[in-house]
Amino acid sequence: MRAFIFPGQGSQSVGMGKALADASTVAREVFQEVDEALGQHLFRVMCEGPESDLTLTENAQPAIMANAIATLRVMEKEGGIRLADKADFVAGHSLGEYTALCAAQALDLSTAARLLKLRGRAMQAAVPVGEGAMAALLGADIEKAQALADAAAEGEICTVANDNDPTQVVISGHRGAIERAVAMVKDHGIKRGVLLPVSAPFHCPLMQPAADAMAQALAQAEMRGPLVPVYANVLAAPIAAPDDIRARLVEQVTGRVRWRESVMAMFDAGVTEFVELGGKVLGPMVKRSAPDATVTSIITMDDIEAALAGF
Repeated sequence: MRAFIFPGQGSQSVGMGKALADASTVAREVFQEVDEALGQHLFRVMCEGPESDLTLTENAQPAIMANAIATLRVMEKEGGIRLADKADFVAGHSLGEYTALCAAQALDLSTAARLLKLRGRAMQAAVPVGEGAMAALLGADIEKAQALADAAAEGEICTVANDNDPTQVVISGHRGAIERAVAMVKDHGIKRGVLLPVSAPFHCPLMQPAADAMAQALAQAEMRGPLVPVYANVLAAPIAAPDDIRARLVEQVTGRVRWRESVMAMFDAGVTEFVELGGKVLGPMVKRSAPDATVTSIITMDDIEAALAGF
């Protein structure tokens, strides 16, 4: 069995999508549709930067989605494959869940782009700059990370945001609590704590205003049943009913990204091959969680051709 997986924020880079668009009319059409949906020249920012504009949450989220969907569309239209024939499940990391839903045709491309633009803006606006922070805990499993977060909170928000793999967990919350946690890592048997260069504390209760904004937007968004089940971040389990998907996407804004558990659940369900489209961030996490799985990252036209030959 095979799962198609889609990366989250942090996988963006200036120049993303340019070679694909130069080589494929199909890719160019995806980027053009996203630009039109958003009423901005996002693809120009993707190609030319500046990096500071691309890393803005409201730009990075739709850009990462567009790049992955362009990769998939080239495979589908030029390679003659159907996602439903080649993938048993789809999943994405944080914003990548929207990409997965678009890939599985639960959301159309324009709707996914507009939702992610709004999501990025709402997440940025939820907490004043400087009040929140996130940190990666290296050499930490979920138990050690939770114990550290509890010890560092001291009445503030400090919670596990991303359970990425058995060796990497991300915490999120008030800046003071996160800084205390980083200073305390050695006491909890954790190798390192690294503050992340993010502009807001994602996936923690401080994001409730953004969750409220997404609840309103998702209630009005057209959603269809996906071609294949989507593993929800907050459940680490497959879902397919549109109202269930909406509810889980709202919960995801403040809830934990249970990526390690999602990978293991897919592996236990029989998935032996994970294919990451539009990035190479998730592959190493998958290998650390499920060492016996096969992982492929598809970014370039050469990657696409090699993958098509192997399917």
